[in-house]
Amino acid sequence: MSALSFQTNVTSLVAENNLQVNSQFQADTINQLTSGYRINSSGDDAAGLAVANSLRSSISELSQGVRNANDGVSILQTIDGGLNNISTILDQLKTLATQSASTTFSGNRGTLNTEFTTLLGEIDRQAANIGLASAGGTSGQYNTTIDVYIGGGDTQADSQVNVNLSGGTNVVDSAGLGIHTDTVDTQAHALQAITDLTAAVTTLGNVQGSVGTGENDLQYAIGLAQSQITNKSAAESQIRDANIATEAANLTKSQVLQQSSVAALAQANAAPEALLKLLQ
Repeated sequence: MSALSFQTNVTSLVAENNLQVNSQFQADTINQLTSGYRINSSGDDAAGLAVANSLRSSISELSQGVRNANDGVSILQTIDGGLNNISTILDQLKTLATQSASTTFSGNRGTLNTEFTTLLGEIDRQAANIGLASAGGTSGQYNTTIDVYIGGGDTQADSQVNVNLSGGTNVVDSAGLGIHTDTVDTQAHALQAITDLTAAVTTLGNVQGSVGTGENDLQYAIGLAQSQITNKSAAESQIRDANIATEAANLTKSQVLQQSSVAALAQANAAPEALLKLLQ
């Protein structure tokens, strides 16, 4: 039992200490409710904060990686559109060559050849626009690979998607397709052009297959990255975010404790007055 004293009111000191604790509890609860975060400073949960920050960093990397992949898909779609146009032009070239290759053709092969040559030039123009043209007029390899960094892998190599457009060659201008010297000004030349155009269609199809595979690979990578973003965001939320239902209950609890602490402190401070009766 504590001694009764005017000098030191132990009960008041205990009540004051508990009031400070309850006031701090209420302040922390209000901070969590208003911010929405369980961790508002390093002192709230140092270990949890380190894990949450690591997850947030991964989410940022993956979010940019999804944007990178979407940019890659856009590039491949642009290339794919150009390849489709070139495929259509090859069909028209073969039509002209077939027309000129027949002995029954009674028109002007020079007119056919002019159109044929013009279409070859259009193939060169479109191939250059999509970045798959020959270098300096000779067959070369440009944009053979597209490297897209997405993230989310255990290593940097696993975090990238490499799209190989070639499989051998990716040049789809008239030189790359092996038809740049073809003409249809004679029946013999037209027959040779038909042979070359048949091979060109196969070559172009191989490049189209590579582009299509690349588009699919990037779409799969986007799907995986978005799944990782969702799962990592959920994990970060469990660590960093406040449980609003719990904190709302804690706010009610802290308010009751604070009010009772204030009342108890008032009673403790009034206790020494009772000692005056002993001196009467």
